[in-house]
Amino acid sequence: MMFDLNTVSEFSRNHCISICAFLVPANLVATLATIVLTALRRPKAQVWKAAAIAAIPALVMVFHVITWFMIGVVMAPTYILLWLAATCLSINLWAISHPQSMVRLLKWAWGMISPAFQRRHLT
Repeated sequence: MMFDLNTVSEFSRNHCISICAFLVPANLVATLATIVLTALRRPKAQVWKAAAIAAIPALVMVFHVITWFMIGVVMAPTYILLWLAATCLSINLWAISHPQSMVRLLKWAWGMISPAFQRRHLT
């Protein structure tokens, strides 16, 4: 069986809306799962699995954007999608390479926003 890059690229461009409608939320949810597992200080193997799974839609999105670049389509959505994929890949790489700094940042951020969620009673 031969892998035909031209056919896969055409499929990617012909079904762009559907592919992006799946990949954008998949990237966000999968990366959020990695962040949550890191924040909860889950075992390293669990965070690695989540990051590896999260990398799949990000890499597929990079390939999808490259298929548009190959035919000369250079527009804001292509750069936005490429930025999203790169950001998700970077966050997942950060979670597996240096989880302590991510946990510190998340604790600091939670400390900054949590007072806004506390009710204050006037007495």
